[in-house]
Formats: sequence, C-alpha cells, structure tokens
Amino acid sequence: MSAQERSRGAAALDLLFIGGTGVISAATVAHAVELGHRVTVLNRGQSVDRPAPAGTELLQADIRDPAAVRSTLGTREFDAVADFISFTPEHANAAVEQFRGRTGQFVFVSSASAYQKPPSRLPILESTPLRNPHWQYSRDKIACEDLLLHAYREEGFPVTVVRPSHTYDRTKIALLGGWTDIHRMRAGLPVVVHGDGASLWTVTHSRDFAKAFVGLLGRYQAVGESYTITSDEFLTWDAIYRQFAQAAGVAEPELVHVASETIAALDPVRGPWLLGDRSHSVLFDNSKIKTLVPTFAATVPFSSGAREVVQWHDSQPKLQVVDHGFMDMSENLIKWVRRPF
Repeated sequence: MSAQERSRGAAALDLLFIGGTGVISAATVAHAVELGHRVTVLNRGQSVDRPAPAGTELLQADIRDPAAVRSTLGTREFDAVADFISFTPEHANAAVEQFRGRTGQFVFVSSASAYQKPPSRLPILESTPLRNPHWQYSRDKIACEDLLLHAYREEGFPVTVVRPSHTYDRTKIALLGGWTDIHRMRAGLPVVVHGDGASLWTVTHSRDFAKAFVGLLGRYQAVGESYTITSDEFLTWDAIYRQFAQAAGVAEPELVHVASETIAALDPVRGPWLLGDRSHSVLFDNSKIKTLVPTFAATVPFSSGAREVVQWHDSQPKLQVVDHGFMDMSENLIKWVRRPF
C-alpha cells in the first residue's frame, strides 16, 4: 500500500516533521502526538528549548546534508512530511529530491508575509497575489512556493502550502523591542510604536495553529492547494502594546508613534520586516482551512496569550535582557518626534 493510500484510510498517520523545535513546529508535533499519530522528528538535535513530547521518534541529521538524510531515513515512507525549515529555492529543490516518492503529502510552511504588500484589499484570501518588495525573506518563500507548485504540476509532487502569519508561544514577545519594551513600560519610560498605532494585526497562538495544521495532514484534498492559518482575532498595534502592558502590571503605557519608514531608516535589522509585514493592516479570511478542517477554531485570546508570555519571561531571569542599542534608538526617536518646531 502506498503512503497516499494509507493516508486516506488510516486514523493514525505516519508523520515526519522536519525541524520540530520551533514556535510553530513544536506545537504541531505535540498536537499530532496527542491525537495518536506516529510522529517522527528529524533535526540536528541541537535545540533544548522545546523538547519533543514522550512518544516522539527523534532522528538526528542535518536536512542540508542529503547523504545524511538518506542514511538516516533509509527507505522509509510517510503519509505526510511537514517542512518548517526550507527558506530558499535551493532548500525547496533539495526537498523535492529528498522526498519524491517517499510521502503522500509534503507540507511546506510558507509565510503570510508573502501576500501582496501593501494589500490591495482586505480580508486577505489564498487568491491574494504574492508580492513583497520590502522583505527578502518573503520573496524567498514565494520562490519556494513557485518551485514546489511547479513540481506538483509537472510531476505530481504532492505539495500543500501553508501560510501562517504572526504565530507566537510563551517565548515570543510581539513588541518591536521585545523584552526591552516590557522593561521600558515597567520603568515608566515611553515606548515606540510604529505608524499611528491604528493598523490592524492578527496574532495566533501556536496551540491554535497546530489544530488546523495537523488537521490538514494526510488529506489528499489539500494536495496542490494553499491555506492560510491564523486566528480570527485582530487588534490594533496600540491595543497589542496595552495588552502586554496590562500583563506586565502597567496600567497605562506611554505610547509614542513613529513612522515605520523612520524606524526602518535607523534599524536595518527590523526595517525589512517592519516595512514588509507589520506596518500594513492584515485581516485574513480562514474560510478555506475551515472547509477542510471544520473543527478548527482559534480559542486562545491574545489577552490570555500576553499574560502567558509575560509570566514565562518573569520566571526566566536569563531572558530578561535589555537591548541597550534599542534603548538608545528609542530615546533618539522619541526626542525627534517631540522636538519643538
């Protein structure tokens, strides 16, 4: 029986997760194990932040080393392979070579930042054009999608594309300065918010994302298709900062609005993803994923998620690192905004 035939008929699936220790992938591994699937994780064995749950088969190999992958996997086949760590067309091409004939479904994790920026209409659908002139990361994800879908059209390579937007777990602070902004708010210092703070953003807890993602696995109807997976909750950036402030015990943070272009001109690291993603309002239509996975619903409100994030960081003193470069930039931007005319 082929891998695709097994994926249609069996309740428990043979699943391979490439990566499996990141914000998104660790949650999906945990959910797949919880549902009783046979889960194998392939990675370099170097991450200890999110250990795999009991019952997970762990294989160690560098996915960028084809010979090591062949040696580790042997002749094994899987109902579905989930790839969380292909970021360039070279990675995607190697994946086609490595998993051709091994799986009934190959799920490529792309990014909702690949959608047209700025979007010409909201909500964003799977049919929204893919174009991001600001962020190379997004353009590379688009190129990966193009290569994998070409392989599907030309040879039937069984790819499914998934596009998450901002997905977080307890380790990730969504603010521009991360922990440094929490520190500033607790110290009574103003914090920089990009734009006018009124643009809309969608934040999704990884546990919610996992429910939809695992529901796609082994579904032959998903082959050749793309799916957005996000929460239906959307917030202004001012509201996101205020939610974090409340979680940190700050009643009313002082928010200072600075044009995204100004921030990007001073910060070459944050600039591309700020202009290529966060500075634009994004609302997503999740109707397509809910058609195939009708039980999917995002149930973790961001108010709860923000408390989880702050509480976890408060319990980890080694992570409470203040970025003094960002502190200086914040002060300079705030002085510039408040300069007398």
